[in-house]
Amino acid sequence: MLSAGLSGFLLGGSLIIAIGAQNAFILRQGLLREHVFVLCLICSLSDALLIALGVGGFGTLIATSATAIRLVTWAGAAFLTVYGLIALRRAWNPGAMTAKRSGSTSLAKAVATCLSFTFLNPHVYLDTVVLVGGISAGFEGIARLAFGIGAVSASFVWFYALGYGARLLQPLFARPQAWRVLDVAIALVMFALAITLLR
Repeated sequence: MLSAGLSGFLLGGSLIIAIGAQNAFILRQGLLREHVFVLCLICSLSDALLIALGVGGFGTLIATSATAIRLVTWAGAAFLTVYGLIALRRAWNPGAMTAKRSGSTSLAKAVATCLSFTFLNPHVYLDTVVLVGGISAGFEGIARLAFGIGAVSASFVWFYALGYGARLLQPLFARPQAWRVLDVAIALVMFALAITLLR
Protein backbone atom coordinates (compact mmCIF):
# COMPACT_ATOMS: atom_id res chain seq x y z
CA MET A 1 0.00 0.00 0.00
CA LEU A 2 2.83 2.40 0.86
CA SER A 3 4.53 1.61 -2.43
CA ALA A 4 1.32 2.32 -4.37
CA GLY A 5 0.85 5.64 -2.56
CA LEU A 6 4.43 6.67 -3.29
CA SER A 7 3.98 5.73 -6.94
CA GLY A 8 0.87 7.92 -7.12
CA PHE A 9 2.67 10.81 -5.42
CA LEU A 10 5.64 10.63 -7.78
CA LEU A 11 3.45 10.36 -10.87
CA GLY A 12 1.19 13.21 -9.76
CA GLY A 13 4.20 15.36 -8.91
CA SER A 14 5.93 14.70 -12.23
CA LEU A 15 2.80 15.69 -14.14
CA ILE A 16 1.94 18.83 -12.20
CA ILE A 17 5.40 20.42 -11.89
CA ALA A 18 5.61 21.08 -15.64
CA ILE A 19 5.28 24.81 -16.38
CA GLY A 20 1.75 25.54 -17.46
CA ALA A 21 -1.00 28.13 -17.34
CA GLN A 22 -2.26 27.09 -13.92
CA ASN A 23 1.21 27.13 -12.36
CA ALA A 24 2.05 30.50 -13.90
CA PHE A 25 -1.17 31.96 -12.50
CA ILE A 26 -0.52 30.61 -8.99
CA LEU A 27 3.08 31.87 -9.10
CA ARG A 28 1.91 35.35 -10.02
CA GLN A 29 -0.78 35.40 -7.34
CA GLY A 30 1.77 34.15 -4.81
CA LEU A 31 4.11 37.01 -5.68
CA LEU A 32 1.25 39.46 -5.24
CA ARG A 33 0.01 37.67 -2.08
CA GLU A 34 -3.52 37.79 -3.42
CA HIS A 35 -6.00 35.09 -2.36
CA VAL A 36 -3.20 32.51 -2.26
CA PHE A 37 -4.78 30.05 0.17
CA VAL A 38 -8.14 29.96 -1.62
CA LEU A 39 -6.63 29.65 -5.10
CA CYS A 40 -4.24 26.87 -4.06
CA LEU A 41 -7.16 25.08 -2.41
CA ILE A 42 -9.25 25.36 -5.58
CA CYS A 43 -6.42 23.97 -7.74
CA SER A 44 -5.75 21.12 -5.31
CA LEU A 45 -9.41 20.17 -4.87
CA SER A 46 -9.99 20.36 -8.63
CA ASP A 47 -7.10 17.95 -9.19
CA ALA A 48 -8.46 15.73 -6.41
CA LEU A 49 -11.87 15.60 -8.11
CA LEU A 50 -10.42 14.79 -11.53
CA ILE A 51 -8.01 12.19 -10.15
CA ALA A 52 -10.89 10.57 -8.24
CA LEU A 53 -12.87 10.38 -11.47
CA GLY A 54 -9.90 8.83 -13.26
CA VAL A 55 -9.17 6.30 -10.52
CA GLY A 56 -12.91 5.57 -10.41
CA GLY A 57 -12.84 4.53 -14.09
CA PHE A 58 -14.08 7.61 -15.97
CA GLY A 59 -10.79 8.04 -17.85
CA THR A 60 -11.79 5.58 -20.52
CA LEU A 61 -15.15 7.30 -21.01
CA ILE A 62 -13.61 10.75 -21.53
CA ALA A 63 -10.87 9.40 -23.78
CA THR A 64 -13.49 8.00 -26.17
CA SER A 65 -15.46 11.27 -26.41
CA ALA A 66 -13.77 13.05 -29.32
CA THR A 67 -16.42 15.79 -29.36
CA ALA A 68 -15.93 16.68 -25.69
CA ILE A 69 -12.15 16.81 -26.09
CA ARG A 70 -12.48 18.97 -29.23
CA LEU A 71 -14.79 21.48 -27.53
CA VAL A 72 -12.56 21.82 -24.48
CA THR A 73 -9.51 22.14 -26.75
CA TRP A 74 -10.91 25.09 -28.72
CA ALA A 75 -12.25 26.84 -25.62
CA GLY A 76 -8.94 26.32 -23.84
CA ALA A 77 -6.88 27.64 -26.76
CA ALA A 78 -9.06 30.76 -26.99
CA PHE A 79 -8.82 31.42 -23.24
CA LEU A 80 -5.03 30.93 -23.19
CA THR A 81 -4.59 33.30 -26.14
CA VAL A 82 -6.65 36.04 -24.47
CA TYR A 83 -4.81 35.65 -21.17
CA GLY A 84 -1.48 35.76 -23.04
CA LEU A 85 -2.50 39.08 -24.61
CA ILE A 86 -3.45 40.40 -21.15
CA ALA A 87 -0.01 39.40 -19.84
CA LEU A 88 1.66 41.23 -22.76
CA ARG A 89 -0.36 44.33 -21.95
CA ARG A 90 0.83 44.15 -18.33
CA ALA A 91 4.42 43.74 -19.55
CA TRP A 92 4.04 46.95 -21.58
CA ASN A 93 3.44 48.89 -18.35
CA PRO A 94 5.27 46.99 -15.57
CA GLY A 95 5.57 50.05 -13.35
CA ALA A 96 1.90 49.63 -12.48
CA MET A 97 2.71 46.40 -10.65
CA THR A 98 4.74 45.89 -7.50
CA ALA A 99 5.32 42.89 -5.31
CA LYS A 100 3.73 44.71 -2.38
CA ARG A 101 0.49 45.34 -4.21
CA SER A 102 -2.47 43.58 -2.62
CA GLY A 103 -6.23 43.49 -2.97
CA SER A 104 -6.09 44.62 -6.60
CA THR A 105 -7.95 41.59 -7.93
CA SER A 106 -11.32 40.66 -6.49
CA LEU A 107 -11.68 37.17 -5.07
CA ALA A 108 -14.50 36.39 -7.51
CA LYS A 109 -12.39 37.36 -10.53
CA ALA A 110 -9.36 35.42 -9.25
CA VAL A 111 -11.49 32.31 -8.61
CA ALA A 112 -13.10 32.55 -12.06
CA THR A 113 -9.68 32.83 -13.71
CA CYS A 114 -8.33 29.93 -11.67
CA LEU A 115 -11.30 27.70 -12.58
CA SER A 116 -10.87 28.63 -16.25
CA PHE A 117 -7.20 27.66 -16.21
CA THR A 118 -8.16 24.39 -14.56
CA PHE A 119 -11.21 23.21 -16.48
CA LEU A 120 -10.61 24.75 -19.93
CA ASN A 121 -7.29 22.95 -20.29
CA PRO A 122 -7.60 19.55 -22.00
CA HIS A 123 -4.17 18.57 -20.68
CA VAL A 124 -5.62 18.61 -17.17
CA TYR A 125 -8.13 15.92 -18.15
CA LEU A 126 -5.54 13.90 -20.03
CA ASP A 127 -3.06 14.04 -17.14
CA THR A 128 -5.41 13.48 -14.22
CA VAL A 129 -8.41 11.54 -15.50
CA VAL A 130 -6.93 9.58 -18.39
CA LEU A 131 -3.25 9.06 -17.50
CA VAL A 132 -3.45 8.80 -13.70
CA GLY A 133 -6.72 6.90 -14.01
CA GLY A 134 -5.25 4.52 -16.56
CA ILE A 135 -2.13 3.79 -14.53
CA SER A 136 -4.21 3.28 -11.38
CA ALA A 137 -5.90 0.36 -13.15
CA GLY A 138 -2.68 -1.58 -12.52
CA PHE A 139 -3.50 -1.57 -8.81
CA GLU A 140 -6.36 -3.31 -7.06
CA GLY A 141 -8.48 -2.58 -4.01
CA ILE A 142 -6.80 -0.61 -1.24
CA ALA A 143 -3.60 -0.23 -3.28
CA ARG A 144 -5.55 1.60 -5.99
CA LEU A 145 -7.04 3.92 -3.38
CA ALA A 146 -3.55 4.56 -1.96
CA PHE A 147 -2.28 5.36 -5.47
CA GLY A 148 -5.05 7.93 -5.92
CA ILE A 149 -4.42 9.48 -2.50
CA GLY A 150 -0.72 9.74 -3.32
CA ALA A 151 -1.46 11.56 -6.58
CA VAL A 152 -3.87 13.93 -4.83
CA SER A 153 -1.31 14.62 -2.09
CA ALA A 154 1.22 15.69 -4.72
CA SER A 155 -1.21 18.36 -5.96
CA PHE A 156 -1.74 19.81 -2.48
CA VAL A 157 2.00 19.84 -1.73
CA TRP A 158 2.89 21.43 -5.08
CA PHE A 159 0.29 24.18 -5.23
CA TYR A 160 0.81 25.37 -1.66
CA ALA A 161 4.60 25.21 -2.04
CA LEU A 162 4.36 27.25 -5.26
CA GLY A 163 1.83 29.75 -3.93
CA TYR A 164 3.55 30.47 -0.63
CA GLY A 165 7.10 29.85 -1.84
CA ALA A 166 6.69 32.55 -4.49
CA ARG A 167 7.08 35.25 -1.83
CA LEU A 168 10.73 34.21 -1.43
CA LEU A 169 11.23 35.79 -4.86
CA GLN A 170 9.70 39.13 -3.82
CA PRO A 171 13.04 40.97 -3.41
CA LEU A 172 13.70 40.23 -7.08
CA PHE A 173 10.24 41.44 -8.06
CA ALA A 174 10.65 44.76 -6.27
CA ARG A 175 11.84 46.05 -9.67
CA PRO A 176 9.31 46.72 -12.47
CA GLN A 177 11.68 45.12 -15.00
CA ALA A 178 11.33 41.75 -13.25
CA TRP A 179 7.55 41.95 -13.62
CA ARG A 180 8.00 42.72 -17.32
CA VAL A 181 10.15 39.59 -17.77
CA LEU A 182 7.65 37.47 -15.81
CA ASP A 183 4.65 38.68 -17.79
CA VAL A 184 6.42 38.19 -21.13
CA ALA A 185 7.35 34.66 -20.01
CA ILE A 186 3.74 34.00 -18.96
CA ALA A 187 2.47 35.29 -22.31
CA LEU A 188 4.87 33.03 -24.20
CA VAL A 189 3.79 30.03 -22.13
CA MET A 190 0.12 30.81 -22.82
CA PHE A 191 0.68 31.21 -26.57
CA ALA A 192 2.78 28.03 -26.74
CA LEU A 193 0.09 26.06 -24.89
CA ALA A 194 -2.63 27.44 -27.16
CA ILE A 195 -0.67 26.45 -30.28
CA THR A 196 -0.01 23.00 -28.83
CA LEU A 197 -3.70 22.52 -28.16
CA LEU A 198 -4.70 23.54 -31.68
CA ARG A 199 -2.20 21.10 -33.17
